[in-house]
Amino acid sequence: MATLILSEIITNYLKYQENVNSCSPQTIRAYTLDLAQAFNNGSSPRKAKSLSETELLELSREALLGWGPLSLASRNRKTATLKSFFRWLFEHSITSADLGSRLVCPKVPKKIPHFISVDEVIAVLKTASREIEIEKEKSHGSEKVGLLEKQRALFSILYGGGLRISEACSLKWSQIHFEKRSLLIKGKGSKERIAILPAFVMDQLSSLKKTSNSFSSDFIFQEKTLNTRIGYEWIRQLGIKAGLMNPLHPHALRHSFATHMLASGANLRTLQSLLGHDSLQATEKYTHLSVDQLARTIEQTHPLHKTKRFLK
Repeated sequence: MATLILSEIITNYLKYQENVNSCSPQTIRAYTLDLAQAFNNGSSPRKAKSLSETELLELSREALLGWGPLSLASRNRKTATLKSFFRWLFEHSITSADLGSRLVCPKVPKKIPHFISVDEVIAVLKTASREIEIEKEKSHGSEKVGLLEKQRALFSILYGGGLRISEACSLKWSQIHFEKRSLLIKGKGSKERIAILPAFVMDQLSSLKKTSNSFSSDFIFQEKTLNTRIGYEWIRQLGIKAGLMNPLHPHALRHSFATHMLASGANLRTLQSLLGHDSLQATEKYTHLSVDQLARTIEQTHPLHKTKRFLK
């Protein structure tokens, strides 16, 4: 590392992740923050040209200690950033060994994804439709009706196609093929995939497109990409209006889509493709449903369960 200062190496690494690995802006911002926290000395980056591999590893270990109070998930992500950085250094012959192999990555307990039931999905859709009809009776063609229809459409797209909130908020009309009921989705890392939407979702989108405001824009929800925070709030408010017990957020709808698809017989490979996961491991977290369903089935149908009162 004697020929490059640390700040230049980090800059080259971030450019590589952005241009070669096509990492999203959010991922690049996270990498930048993590590396700055790990290798900054006070407010200015360490620029020593003679920084040894041992010193670099010690800085990393100091950073891990400093991240101790953070949640396991946050520490795991930041440690993964350091491991990725060190692996890149080794692969580009900047270091003589992969220093990341000497860092311990904390294990994060697997959590069952939060999802809502089919009945809750129907309750939200009915509440949204009822509110639209009430508003139409008050004032035909009002701006509020258009807003309510967009909120319902966002909910339907997230649940009907299992989209991420960022994918849904940036949708354009040109990405929708109405005859085939399909969406061309641009996901993480600019990767594209096809999603097939249920007929009722396509009907909502078709109706939405006929409104003057939506028809004049390339984007579905407004003149440009809808801010994800606004999309998040739309979904949260729908959950409140429907009287759901727990707060509703966009990713819960993606989880619900995956959970319900798996319950209906979709295999993991199909689900992986629909969700746009790079690896099957990311999709396997939804197999919890099969276990839950088996338990409920046993409780409801097993002969010993039905006669348990006689066995006490």
